[in-house]
Amino acid sequence: MELVKGRPESNEGRLDKEIRTYDLLDSLGVEYWRVDHEEATNMEVCEEIDRVLGAQICKNLFLCNRQKTNFYLLMIPGDKVFKTKELSHQIGSARLSFAGAEDMEKYLDITPGSVSIMGLINDREDAVRLLVDEDILKEEYVGCHPCINTSSLKIKTEDMFGVVLKALKHDMTVVKLVGNE
Repeated sequence: MELVKGRPESNEGRLDKEIRTYDLLDSLGVEYWRVDHEEATNMEVCEEIDRVLGAQICKNLFLCNRQKTNFYLLMIPGDKVFKTKELSHQIGSARLSFAGAEDMEKYLDITPGSVSIMGLINDREDAVRLLVDEDILKEEYVGCHPCINTSSLKIKTEDMFGVVLKALKHDMTVVKLVGNE
């Protein structure tokens, strides 16, 4: 794995949703670094990617309420444990669960394992509420996938939650999760 600045030299073999991510970041003048890798399917692989990036890739969880009328994208540090009750209380939603793959594709045009804040580029109906653990905002950089889990990006946190989030036309709700086992 090699850390490189900016988009790939060629779009060949890249999905449109990945290219849209690079196009957005470039159009906003946001500086970013990229590492291409095998599919990131577990936290061990993500930890290796983290070391190359020099940024923590967050756990990104796509959640919904029981009725599937409210959808949430939760970003938490990789070392925190997600507890439904802890989050439900803070956002005023009863009983959260993991949303299915079909909802991920419908609202964010992403597949399991590729969940990322960059998927909000595809949420034109503002159906997904972004929830960000406060500890994510304390880091200088945030790591994320460009809507596909064979590449990872490193972006300044202030750019991601400022310039990029504004361009995605989404707000965020900051939550505080203890996340101890």
